[in-house]
Order: sequence, then C-alpha cells, then structure tokens
Amino acid sequence: MKRTAINPVQWSVSLGFDQGTLVDKHSRTLHCSGQTAMNHDGAPMHEGDMAAQLALTLDNLDAVLAAADMSMSNVVRLGIYTTDVDLLFQHYGPLMARLAAAGVTPATTMLQVSRLAVPGQMIEIDATAVD
Repeated sequence: MKRTAINPVQWSVSLGFDQGTLVDKHSRTLHCSGQTAMNHDGAPMHEGDMAAQLALTLDNLDAVLAAADMSMSNVVRLGIYTTDVDLLFQHYGPLMARLAAAGVTPATTMLQVSRLAVPGQMIEIDATAVD
C-alpha cells in the first residue's frame, strides 16, 4: 500500500491527524465498527473513567485489527465519538502515543454526542484500515 498525507494546511499534523489520506495500491479494506469499553462478554466497563474507557476501547480496536492481520499502522481513518470532548482531551495522550508508535496520522473526525448506544460509555471509536 502507498499512503500519502494530504494537508493543504499544516495545523492538524501537530495534533496527530492529516486532513486527508490518499491510499494507492491496496488489496484489502477493513471497516471497523465503533469500539467501546466493553469486555469479552459485552458488558460495559469503567463507568465514569474516561482514561480507562479510552484504553479498553483502543485495546478492542487493536483486537479487531489483529483479527484481520492488521494493526494500527494500517488505519487511514478514525471516527471518535465522545460524550465529553474536554474530558477526552485530558486523556488523549494514550491515543496519540499509539498512533505515533504505529507511524500514522489518519484522517480523523471527533464529535461530541449526548450519549452513546450503551449507557455509561463515554467514548466510541470506529476505523478504516487498509493494506
């Protein structure tokens, strides 16, 4: 796969995302459903703890990627939905660290929503990955 960052402006790069990602010569695309802080049995975890929910959400996203023989390095787009953007930004470091370790700055959208599908969940992340 050939990946090219598209940034007609540069401010987003310092925040860890590109304005666009052009992907050429890829063979597979994985569309990941929104991942949240749910355990293997589907029970919500860490109510009221944004840091713990973010960590488990990222672990769950990693598991979906791994099941398709991919990793965070294959992610070209993230959708981030949260019930509290300001609180999420206080705990954003682990997400930035995972993206930096994978060497990616995917196109990203972040939205604050009034609630997620499962009561008590504060963050949900969906992704598109290619190889």
